[in-house]
Amino acid sequence: MAVPPFFQPNTIYCGDCRDILRKFPENSVDLIYADPPFFSNKQYEVIWDDGYEIRAFEDRWKGGIQNYVLWMRERIEECYRVLKETGLFYLHCDHHAGHYLKVTCDDVFGYNNFRNEIVYCYSGGGIPRKDFPRKHDTIFRYSKGQNYVYNPVYRPYTQGTLQRGRTKVKGKHAKLRPEGTPVTDWWIDVKYIHSPTDKEKLGYPTQKSEELLNRIITSSSNEGDIILDPFCGCGTAIAVAHKTNRLWIGIDVSPTACNLMESRMRSIKVKDFHLVGMPMDIDSLKTIDPFEFQNWVIQRLYGRVSPSRSGDYGIDGYTYEGHPVQVKQSENIGRNVVDNFETAIRRMNKTTGFIVAFSFGKGAYEEIARAKNVGGLDITAITVEDLLKNRRNRSQAS
Repeated sequence: MAVPPFFQPNTIYCGDCRDILRKFPENSVDLIYADPPFFSNKQYEVIWDDGYEIRAFEDRWKGGIQNYVLWMRERIEECYRVLKETGLFYLHCDHHAGHYLKVTCDDVFGYNNFRNEIVYCYSGGGIPRKDFPRKHDTIFRYSKGQNYVYNPVYRPYTQGTLQRGRTKVKGKHAKLRPEGTPVTDWWIDVKYIHSPTDKEKLGYPTQKSEELLNRIITSSSNEGDIILDPFCGCGTAIAVAHKTNRLWIGIDVSPTACNLMESRMRSIKVKDFHLVGMPMDIDSLKTIDPFEFQNWVIQRLYGRVSPSRSGDYGIDGYTYEGHPVQVKQSENIGRNVVDNFETAIRRMNKTTGFIVAFSFGKGAYEEIARAKNVGGLDITAITVEDLLKNRRNRSQAS
């Protein structure tokens, strides 16, 4: 397959959106929906759609709210640069940092280009004892200029309005619109995903509903326009963009999220798209986040990541058959690592296990042989290069 130009619609990019957007031309996309990681200091456990694989994502920001806002500003500025003069920008926030980001957006886009503060209401979840329950997100809507796309959205009239009409308020000549009443900036009628059994749910902790993205995309763009989601997560925006006959670009720093997006787009029969920037060589795999590296390894083994963050005896995941796996993002693994792994799998009453690392020392292989000959344990050392070769072989075969 020919390598596409870097700016290419219908592409999933893996990497920091700031760095990727800097390579995009100015005024190149029609609509941006940004749903960044909230400043919530939470660590999310991501349970994928089969309920089996678990992925750890972090939403932690060291240095406090000011560092987070500065981090966001760089990315908002790049969004502004690549947005067309006729385009719109949506920023999805919650109570942790929304007010700070509003000030930042006012500065970048211009106060006069602020169009709406949309209140996205929902129910479910816990009820605090000392506060009003927090049951809404805020979506800030900005234009780049005064000539932008707006396709009005309507909802049905209430039974009361239908019965009395509008004459009492608007006068005897007022008539009800056949299409309904315009939707306001207070959204209580849009689906919110909170049930673990929801058919849409893919296991991504901050997943938004297709109904929400459908409203944003269809009201603020036209068929054939380019939709950009710079924090694309599980790919709801790009999936809805495809279903509504738009072009799309999705960006996420997480290789795990990009793999999920790829699977989602294939599940809705999208055939012609690209996946760019995934860590596929030794050097890049040495520098990615440890949890992302762990996810990458377990995915290549068609396994599942361990659901436990502690008390798992150093086991990072399990193969499809249930054999324990330990992942080391390091080189020249020694005898002590193998010895500790032996102890861990014995405690689990297992006899087979796998250790994955960039390389193994002579002592590691000697200990693996001893464990098999003396203890009856079948431990396999797998290098990252082995996993990459298998990936290449599968790609060539397909």
